[in-house]
Amino acid sequence: MIKNIIFDFGDIFINLDKKRFAKELQNLNIFQESEEIYPILHQYEMGLISTEKFLLFFEKKLAISPEKIIKAWNSILVDFPKSRFKFIQELAASKKYRLFLLSNTNDLHISWIQDNWGMPLYNAFKNCFEQFYLSHEIKMRKPNHDIYKFVLHENSLKAEETLFIDDTKENTDAAKLVDIHVWNLNPLKDDVTQLFTKNSPLF
Repeated sequence: MIKNIIFDFGDIFINLDKKRFAKELQNLNIFQESEEIYPILHQYEMGLISTEKFLLFFEKKLAISPEKIIKAWNSILVDFPKSRFKFIQELAASKKYRLFLLSNTNDLHISWIQDNWGMPLYNAFKNCFEQFYLSHEIKMRKPNHDIYKFVLHENSLKAEETLFIDDTKENTDAAKLVDIHVWNLNPLKDDVTQLFTKNSPLF
């Protein structure tokens, strides 16, 4: 029986435009999978380098201004449907489950969200969760196994009583390996508000 639910952030609550993001970066000659770029992106996502150093890397390497990088970098972020906010607020108010957020999120993205949503909405959303784990703050990222073990251990959660929801199969596959139940949500056909209908056998 599920007692704990761990949610991803992007494409679970806030919509993402990954195609636009890739195109915007490519327009600046930044390719996410290149040998030079890939490690920098991961280091930034894990908070191992500052935003200043992240922007400076591209300015020195590719002569791209910080303004252009920030605009392209934040182009992935879209909207936060009200139905999803209502859903998580009502779920939190029910107190039936322990709720957690676990997201690969960097400083620039969370700053954009705070500015775009406004702090009252951001804080109201954050307060729906017992813990709000962002990769750049805890210095870990999905799908590394240590991040899942960390959340379980820090909160005294039993894996068999825990459901993890993420749109990236690599992340849900990794959580499965530590015996957490998973829902690999497909943003094209699933919505987090369908949590209980799509996963009824677990509840």
